[in-house]
Amino acid sequence: MEIRLSGVVNDSIVDGPGIRLTVFTQGCPHCCPGCHNLETHDYQGGYVGDTDLILSALTENPLLDGVTLSGGEPLDQPLACNHISQGAKKLGLNVWAYTGYLWEDILEKGNPQILALLEQIDVLVDGPYQVNQRSLELLFCGSKNQRIIDVKKSLKTKTIVLWKKEQ
Repeated sequence: MEIRLSGVVNDSIVDGPGIRLTVFTQGCPHCCPGCHNLETHDYQGGYVGDTDLILSALTENPLLDGVTLSGGEPLDQPLACNHISQGAKKLGLNVWAYTGYLWEDILEKGNPQILALLEQIDVLVDGPYQVNQRSLELLFCGSKNQRIIDVKKSLKTKTIVLWKKEQ
């Protein structure tokens, strides 16, 4: 399946716990001031990749703990990101995703493709990057407004449950 990418980074240690394969999707509607991935904003930028090649990269690295969907905005490519997430889960890997959208807005819009993707995601870091709330002390996010959400628990309880390290 085709996916528009900015890039793929193997052996990331900053996009979630453990060693990760990070998929940087291309295209972002948020265009947050101060974003450190400016090159991912243009929906026509980057290149067209293949989700099967990404899944192959997952199987080739026995040290991976998980895959992270970043951007750009991965929720704008829900079918391709879901394909990657399902493949990662079959390999026993956890799935993290970063989005500039808010959890509440995602659920309220109820896009079935995005909701299906959420079912595969273990942890979602939500909210736009806000340069005036930037902090280098935060774990796995860039600004204090962003939340690290335990997706499985949040969907089950129908309330936001924050992820805790070493669960």
